[in-house]
Amino acid sequence: MAQADIALIGLAVMGQNLILNMNDHGFVVCAYNRTVSKVHDFLQNEAKGTKVIGAQSLEDMVSKLKKPRRIVLLVKAGQAVDDFIDKLVPLLSPGDIIIDGGNSEYRDTTRRCKSLKEKNLLFVGSGVSGGEDGARYGPSLMPGGHKEAWPHIKEIFQSIAAKVGTGEPCCDWVGDEGAGHFVKMVHNGIEYGDMQLICEAYQLMKDVLCMDHDQMAQAFSDWNKTELDSFLIEITADILKFRDTDGTHLLPKIRDSAGQKGTGKWTAISALEYGTPVTLIGEAVFARCLSSLKDERVEASKTLGGPSGVQFQGDKASFLEDIRKALYASKIISYAQGFMLLRQAAKEFGWSLNYGAIALMWRGGCIIRSVFLGKIKEAFDRDGDLQSLLLDGFFSKAVQDCQDAWRRVVSTGVQHGIPMPCFSTALSFYDGYRNAVLPANLLQAQRDYFGAHTYELLSRPGHFIHTNWTGHGGNVSSSSYNA
Repeated sequence: MAQADIALIGLAVMGQNLILNMNDHGFVVCAYNRTVSKVHDFLQNEAKGTKVIGAQSLEDMVSKLKKPRRIVLLVKAGQAVDDFIDKLVPLLSPGDIIIDGGNSEYRDTTRRCKSLKEKNLLFVGSGVSGGEDGARYGPSLMPGGHKEAWPHIKEIFQSIAAKVGTGEPCCDWVGDEGAGHFVKMVHNGIEYGDMQLICEAYQLMKDVLCMDHDQMAQAFSDWNKTELDSFLIEITADILKFRDTDGTHLLPKIRDSAGQKGTGKWTAISALEYGTPVTLIGEAVFARCLSSLKDERVEASKTLGGPSGVQFQGDKASFLEDIRKALYASKIISYAQGFMLLRQAAKEFGWSLNYGAIALMWRGGCIIRSVFLGKIKEAFDRDGDLQSLLLDGFFSKAVQDCQDAWRRVVSTGVQHGIPMPCFSTALSFYDGYRNAVLPANLLQAQRDYFGAHTYELLSRPGHFIHTNWTGHGGNVSSSSYNA
């Protein structure tokens, strides 16, 4: 008997919480897991007293679904998703919808869209952000794929999503093919950048201003009442003041070697692939890689010296405010770069992305949720074709206002030997972006000198010429290619 509105496969914590969230909003959900005993356990415990129903097999699950059947996969990205799709295809009818809510690589989503279209089935690849808490009480959802599926899943998705402002859901249709998963990937890359920027601010407070944990916690708490109001700043304050069972602070006891699941790395790889200078996220990924060389760093610390005898002489309160401004300016750069990558991908794949809607999707429910994203939405509302956030009046003024503080922080940090990969790369990008003339003319001359790669003259853009720099080279230029 078909009674369920939607099915969900994969009863790890995210899957269970999404099911309970859908149940709260009046939808009947059919739960299934490859290890069927998990279905039974879930119905007896977390889902006890709800309308959630279970399935003993995929056939059983499909038979319990109203048409068009809607099935969410929350399983490990990669082969597991393909395996479930292969098992589901023979059981489904034309127009049924498979939704992948895992962290899949966007190209896999595009491939699955194409192969399922041939079988008259609809496929949606949706980014889901917010962790287990978001899944339970309102995540940020970023669906993309076959647009015809959207009317059939819109009500469920927008009901369970986080709400902001006057109740706008943090969920909207993103675009074709792998657009939803691409947007989720960039979200995760920005998250890497935000986290690393906060870590750099923390190290400056700790090692330049010699603040203790409670003072740092208070600073982040205060910052959370400013433009930096966000989930990550809020949890940083909580982490800094958290005490272990023995009454001492827990944070200094945690090994400083960071892990990663790969989505930040994918963002950096895409940036290189599409020639977009997303330098801050790239540095954030490399900072994690460097941190994981813990044993090597311990060895190096015994022989490699830094600046000696440098002590902070300035006014501590005003330098703390400088750090806040440097963090804000660098954050603006990171988001500007992230949206540049989205714009480039849209061009590459012919996607029509709504950048303001994406900012709104990230306003609540997700890990990078912040007040700041509302400002990004407003910028795209003012100009839907905005080339860069840095060209919007609000953001260009904000960066200008922070500029002196930002430069003081980077130069002071350098003098104290503090690594600041993201603060410093953000400032370098800003200085590169605002310069009408960069030294790439010399670079082009070098390329032409050793490889006859040609160059353009300012007076004749679009016309490529080769110079015989040495007098004994030839006049034949190499074919043009981009490597």
